[in-house]
Amino acid sequence: MLAALPLREYLKERVRQVDAELDRLTPAETMPPEVIHRAMRYSLFAGGKRIRPVLCLEAGRAVAGEDVEGIRAVAASLELVHTYSLIHDDLPALDNDDLRRGRPTNHKVFGEAMAILAGDALLTLAFEVLGRTGDARLVQELAMASGTVGGMIGGQVHDLEGENAAPTAELLERIHRAKTGALLRASVRLGALHAGATAEQLDSLSRYGEHAGLAFQIVDDVLDIEQSSETLGKTAGKDAEQHKITFPAVYGLAASKRMAEEQRRLAHEALAEFGDRARRLRELADLIVERQN
Repeated sequence: MLAALPLREYLKERVRQVDAELDRLTPAETMPPEVIHRAMRYSLFAGGKRIRPVLCLEAGRAVAGEDVEGIRAVAASLELVHTYSLIHDDLPALDNDDLRRGRPTNHKVFGEAMAILAGDALLTLAFEVLGRTGDARLVQELAMASGTVGGMIGGQVHDLEGENAAPTAELLERIHRAKTGALLRASVRLGALHAGATAEQLDSLSRYGEHAGLAFQIVDDVLDIEQSSETLGKTAGKDAEQHKITFPAVYGLAASKRMAEEQRRLAHEALAEFGDRARRLRELADLIVERQN
């Protein structure tokens, strides 16, 4: 049973479930037009950690005590959006990166035009998948988390505009609560809503998602300085090279690490009412802070 597995084995099984669902939902490479489906699958199955869909699954389990019907498709929609954002982030017009998840980036393999279309296709598929649930709340949640007002695209705009600007705490928070935090928060909210959360449960899980999301970004910024490209699976040192506004740039490395630990503590506190049903969510918050890539 899942509950008895050590965390590493548990995550491996959860990733297997998510990958199986993504494989079921995404057109096969042999389906015309073949090249776009190859490009979509190239990035989708490049070995990501699947943090967002797993958070969705575990938020649902915290509410219902088990996986409710259809939640794997809901979880998969989050990975579709996340992968789309990575493909577009790596494009020459944005971060201009050659490496992602330890492999050449999508546009390096398929060209810029097909990479743009592959990202567009993954985003579109995500909303097709959510639309099949018949729950407009889920569609709205993911759209807002991905959009321009407090969402991922808005955060990317602030990030671009912030290059070469003075690194301030206010701008840093504006960027990362939207660019990374919004989709992580939406991950737990989608799982909770699909599982029938009460207003109080949704509020608690939303706070957990906010703290876990902030911890994730802080650690990401620290790892960009401390780890190699080989360990990260993407080009290390890009933040400094592009003069990005990061937590270490504003607060320094030592203070950034303390902030990540504080966000971990607050994430744990937010789960108090769920007891043992939220054990995996607590472990995921720990993993987010302790990870090396």
